[in-house]
Amino acid sequence: MEMDPAEREVTDTGTAGVIARPILFFPAVILVGLVLDRLLPLPFAIPEADEAAWVVAGFLILIGLVLFAAGVRNFSRAATPLPTNQPARVLVTDGIYRWTRNPIYLGFFLIYGGIGVAAQSPWVLILTLPLAITVRYGVVAREEAYLERRFGDAYLDYKRHVRRWL
Repeated sequence: MEMDPAEREVTDTGTAGVIARPILFFPAVILVGLVLDRLLPLPFAIPEADEAAWVVAGFLILIGLVLFAAGVRNFSRAATPLPTNQPARVLVTDGIYRWTRNPIYLGFFLIYGGIGVAAQSPWVLILTLPLAITVRYGVVAREEAYLERRFGDAYLDYKRHVRRWL
């Protein structure tokens, strides 16, 4: 009996070749934003955070943590490595991956935005766009090309049925 290609373990050692490990990239950009807030303050002020801003920040961070944890859990259950500098062993398509192909990165973005709102940091919020472009083309696009090479038609079929973000 043949295994489903999405569940078949692959043993080659190729990796996606992303430009930076996202687990380090997001905190680094937050740090840059916070440093820029001190060194190059913008000529406009963000209003003092009220209760609504704290609720929004907390909600973003909480939902981001849930998405991140769900994605990590699915990878762990499939016994495939999470770090982008290690080869994927299996194509994970169940759990949260039925609704989004990138729950971990989506979680990172929500946490990032929540921190920007909580810190009242204009630079962190402004850096969201360059961060999103960099992650989209320097990480996600490279991972997608890698997964197409690695899992072929199984990944192409998955891409057709599941959105990149939501």
